[in-house]
Amino acid sequence: MSIKRIMVTGAGGPASVNFVASLKIAPERIYIVGVDANKFRIHLASTDSKFIVPRATESSYIDVLNEIISKENIDLVYAQPDIEVRVLSENRENLKAEVFLPSKETVKICQDKLQSSRIWLKKGVPTARTIEIKSERDIERSFEEYGSPIWIRARYGAGGRGSTPAYNVETAISWIKYWKARGEKWDFIAQEYLGGRNIAFHSIWKDGELIVSMARERLEYIYPSLAPSGVTGTPTVQRTIHDERVNEIAVKSILSIDPNFNGIACVDLKENSNGVPCVTEINAGRMFTTSFFFSYASKILYNDYRGNFPYIYLKMAYGESIMRLPKFNILPEDLYWIRHIDAPACLIKDSKILGSMYEWKME
Repeated sequence: MSIKRIMVTGAGGPASVNFVASLKIAPERIYIVGVDANKFRIHLASTDSKFIVPRATESSYIDVLNEIISKENIDLVYAQPDIEVRVLSENRENLKAEVFLPSKETVKICQDKLQSSRIWLKKGVPTARTIEIKSERDIERSFEEYGSPIWIRARYGAGGRGSTPAYNVETAISWIKYWKARGEKWDFIAQEYLGGRNIAFHSIWKDGELIVSMARERLEYIYPSLAPSGVTGTPTVQRTIHDERVNEIAVKSILSIDPNFNGIACVDLKENSNGVPCVTEINAGRMFTTSFFFSYASKILYNDYRGNFPYIYLKMAYGESIMRLPKFNILPEDLYWIRHIDAPACLIKDSKILGSMYEWKME
């Protein structure tokens, strides 16, 4: 069997680093080319070769990718940053390699928090009620309908872009004006505040069929004091959970947007005051940041790839069969993944360290 040759974009960012690390413990050799628009972060890419490329918004982006694809004989391109997912999705016919993505329309809907929430509300998927902010009156109406606090966030973008709880109209207005003053042209939405558990549902799909999934709860974040909400995009402490409501609601949210979904669907959910998991967004076509958590746990606990979502994604993209797997709860409950900047992540179960990335790096 010939070696798979893939390209990973945003290769120096944390999410792509986790994606590549997962493929390095897969049961076959994979040749990985890393590309990044950041001339500094590219050095963090642990790939077989690496290239600096233009930003995805630049007109030369696809042409430069195609030059590298031809030079490196790339079969498949995996995009990690949202902007690159969108650009590659829209230009998939012009790319000289395959992508494994849902439809163009699905990618657009999932990256639009307002449009996706409207679909979920219409189809009975638990989600936060949402108002598009076009004027100060829309903010006032949000407090009238949802009470205090409300949740303010950018309509597009990842990593909690432009998000904060607002406890009064003045704070909400000032928050949006602050970002506008910085030159950001973001559209904002207001949503009812969801104060319960913060949950992530990872899943891989093929032609509308769920292949495998796993849920986790985010418990602590990197430097929470640096954000008004205490949420800074990626967790330092998280644990695996088994929750049938989470599984059911996440699957329904995906299929309500695309009954023929392909590839990666990473669903964010937040519990409301009644403990109901509500979908807040679907990250379509890309992994959550800490994909190595499940990959490493699978290697340590079972010495196989059952939770290696990047590798299973790759197998599906190449049209290959995989080991027999349950569709849900692929790993045990209460596995903890504890990590921080410049600190090797540890896998914990029942207060015992099962392994760490330091030991993995030293192997």
